Amino acid sequence: MWAAVALLLLLLLLLLVRVRLRQRRALPLEPVGRAVLITGCDSGFGHLLALRLYRLGFTVFAGCLCPSGEGARRLQREAAVGPGHLQVLRLDVTRDCDVLAAKELVLSHLPERGFWGLVNNAGISTFGETGWLSMEKYEKFADVNLLGSIRTTLAFLPLLRKYKGRIVFMSSVIAYFALGNGIYSMTKAAIEKFCDALRLEMKKFGVQVCIIQPGNYARSTQIQPPVSAEEIWNELSEEEKAVYNKEYVQERANFFNRILSEGSPNGSEVVDAMVDALMSPAPKARYMVAKLKEKALVFVCTLFPTVVMDSVLSYALSN
Repeated sequence: MWAAVALLLLLLLLLLVRVRLRQRRALPLEPVGRAVLITGCDSGFGHLLALRLYRLGFTVFAGCLCPSGEGARRLQREAAVGPGHLQVLRLDVTRDCDVLAAKELVLSHLPERGFWGLVNNAGISTFGETGWLSMEKYEKFADVNLLGSIRTTLAFLPLLRKYKGRIVFMSSVIAYFALGNGIYSMTKAAIEKFCDALRLEMKKFGVQVCIIQPGNYARSTQIQPPVSAEEIWNELSEEEKAVYNKEYVQERANFFNRILSEGSPNGSEVVDAMVDALMSPAPKARYMVAKLKEKALVFVCTLFPTVVMDSVLSYALSN
């Protein structure tokens, strides 16, 4: 009996692989006449993706926190001539009024094929052990990294359902483990669960939901500047200073700065995955773009008992 069940599962798996390969061989969509909104285009992946989609022929609405800042101005200069259309707009994902204004702008400038994609890319990062960070900082990170993505998604869901479009979320391998940046890890883990629910719910409407899981690309995105042990110490409460000393804070800062310095400078690898999520006839639910050791750590975290994961991470933190 069990042999028959195993054979049936194997046949189903082979059929699924065959269907998947057939879908992947289908032609990608035509970008001309399709609109995409991207959050967090001042720098990093959002900036690179906006330019890439513009050059492919999409109508790109590039949301920037500072539309008059250097990043936004550079984006406009780089997209001065090309096959697509790019419009920079102010978009603070923590403000309902900004999100609603972005929706009105998109609606008033929709191209002939309508609204195709929403890319929730905006995010912030910081370093610090749990007790070192204030409640205000936790609230800020939850608002930007988690609620900001939910806010834009809820606003654009009617358009995405109408045009059977795509929603792309920026997560991270840090969703699976934390190494000195638990506050960032927390928000990315929450985004993963939000996407899991949304992906299943949107299937009946033909809307596909994809998650991008980059590894360490700190040198490419500059999302996290090097940390200063002195600044961290000065911000600690008296209770925390009674527990930790300056030497420990300096060690943690050195450890985290070393991780930042090892980040990949090639952000185009992640942008490739984002483009595939938007254009492939059969996009993946998750795109993990990471080094082998990062993928191995995710493997340990997801498949091994927690005690094994804790041992591996404790060893990493102590070296």
